[in-house]
Formats: sequence, C-alpha cells, structure tokens
Amino acid sequence: MTRLNPLTTPRHQLRAEKAQRNKEASLNAFISKKAEIDEMLTRLQTLSVEHFNAHPDEINWGHVGSLEHYASLLKRITDSAFGEGEYAE
Repeated sequence: MTRLNPLTTPRHQLRAEKAQRNKEASLNAFISKKAEIDEMLTRLQTLSVEHFNAHPDEINWGHVGSLEHYASLLKRITDSAFGEGEYAE
C-alpha cells in the first residue's frame, strides 16, 4: 500500500487511509492473540489428559492445591468471557 502525500491529499482521505491501516493492524493483532490463546488451550488440554503429569500413587494435597489454583484462574477467565460471576450484569 502506498501512502498518500499529506501536502496534496485532502484531510478526509488521509483520515480514511489511517483508519484503514488501524483496522488492518487491529485485525492482525487479534488473530495473533487468538492463536496464542489457542496454543495455550491446546497445551492445557494435553496436560489435563496426562492428569497434570501426576501419577495416581504420588497424588497429595499439594497437587490438589495446584489444580485449585489453576481452576480459580480459569474461572476468572471464563467468567469474564461469558459475563458470569463477578462480571455478570
């Protein structure tokens, strides 16, 4: 995309070009952040399938505490995303 000359281009056209660049940049940032979240979710799902790398014979209250912590963080995220809990209207 070639940039418009600010000395010879009407202001409304310059604003429209800037708005278009901003829209494209925000879309690219959104897609990038979504991919980052998808990767984290995939890793968490894999870890869950593997029982968070805990062997049944080695489970103790520390493991339970770790899972409780993970669950509380995920609850904050899901409450925010779905407008539930403290984010409910």
